[in-house]
Amino acid sequence: MTHTTKPVKRLFNLMMFGIALTCAAELSATEVAETEQPDEAAQPTQPATDKATLPTAENINLSEPVVEPTPPAPKTNTTGEESKQQTPTAATPAKPAAKKDAKPAPKDVTEPSPAQPEQTETHEAAPNEASETDTAQEPTEEAAPSESTQATSESTATPVDNTLSQQTQEEEPWVFLDTLIMKGSTTRLSWSPDQSFEGIETPTPVLIAHGAKPGPKLCLTAALHGDELNGIEIVRRVLYNIDAKELAGTVIGVPIVNLQGFHRSSRYLTDRRDLNRFFPGNPTGSSASRIAYSFFNRVISHCDLLVDLHTGSFYRTNLPQLRANLRSPEVVALTQNFDAIVVLHSEGARGTLRRAAVDAGIPAVTLEAGGPMELNEEHVEQGVKAINTLLDKNEMLNTISFWGTPQPTFYRSQWVRTNRGGILFSDVKLGGKVRKGDTLGVVTDPITNFRQVILSPVNGRIIGMAVNQVVLPGFAAYHIGITPREVNQYDEITPPPASEEIIEEDARID
Repeated sequence: MTHTTKPVKRLFNLMMFGIALTCAAELSATEVAETEQPDEAAQPTQPATDKATLPTAENINLSEPVVEPTPPAPKTNTTGEESKQQTPTAATPAKPAAKKDAKPAPKDVTEPSPAQPEQTETHEAAPNEASETDTAQEPTEEAAPSESTQATSESTATPVDNTLSQQTQEEEPWVFLDTLIMKGSTTRLSWSPDQSFEGIETPTPVLIAHGAKPGPKLCLTAALHGDELNGIEIVRRVLYNIDAKELAGTVIGVPIVNLQGFHRSSRYLTDRRDLNRFFPGNPTGSSASRIAYSFFNRVISHCDLLVDLHTGSFYRTNLPQLRANLRSPEVVALTQNFDAIVVLHSEGARGTLRRAAVDAGIPAVTLEAGGPMELNEEHVEQGVKAINTLLDKNEMLNTISFWGTPQPTFYRSQWVRTNRGGILFSDVKLGGKVRKGDTLGVVTDPITNFRQVILSPVNGRIIGMAVNQVVLPGFAAYHIGITPREVNQYDEITPPPASEEIIEEDARID
């Protein structure tokens, strides 16, 4: 038994030793593999909202127009150099080498003298380079007696450094559209609706003036309908005349929201949907709903106040006016900060940008001015004055207020439609007052010569009307603000009764 157990024990020990060696080898292999592979958990990526990873918006001076650069005229410089080079060659052609060797020394001495005013100019524009200009003047002979200029440069350098340090302390970046925007700067960004072919998508331009002082964020949107042009010009004139260093708060302007319709001179998107009927949108809905969702969440949600610019539709023109939900105290306060302009109570149809903004807690109004597919200078100027007054009354920008003749506030309005088709000619003008029974216009059948006279059913004022055109039966021709509920714009505005019927502006005219 002793002879048989010893070999078995030895075999058992050898097997255990081999297993131990195998385990040790596998353990060392896994340790080496772990040291060679990077630990992904130990290297977390910075989130997208980290300001350090976001690009900084370029500061563009929107207060100055963009002028096409003209090539510099080299006549004064080249003629002087050519005259200097041609004079010695013409006078002494046989001795070019001797004079070239003799002239470099005086050139080194005379060239710094015209450069000295350039150094003083750069010193004033960039005070941090004062030490470089001082050291540059030491080799020159004329720099020694100019101690007064050095003393003044040193004295002016100290306060400039202080102001620079104050600016750096006040400049707190604001993150908008995944970009850092510094205080006191103006820039151009873009918003993409994330709802188009990646290869042919066109970003929507967004103009931003971010003030140096705190204040509300006012959003101006235009061309939600691609054929409405007056608002585009209003946004351009307002944004490009703002000095961000004097601005308190921020002004965000989107001149053309509906680029699809604008490119085709159409009110609608390419799928024939009205973008202003799909707010606040749905990320999984139709194309229009997804575009509305992206714009509302990426742009409008950053606003404290909203002015949505529109015109009349389908060959109609509107008197400059505000459409506002006068049942909201915040919206009423917003309307009272505009220039003298007609105000019409309207909650807004569901799906409109204004209605969605008010429902989200953002005071919003619609500014109507003029008609589609035209640029009316008078209406554009009235819109610009109204918004500039809004900026002034909200203490955002010190502008000239244009408070004119007080305009009425209408709690009710009514559209007057044609009963027959034919050629429409109007007898009233936009903004004119009418009484019940007054003739508004005449529709004439071009074949039978039958004439239908359109009479006003109420007392009021023409706040919108169709241009002279061929119309079909049922066409909404005249929009009348009804007088019995008329109040002065500058008087205290009380909300209308909840039971009072309100005729919406655009939802029921088609």
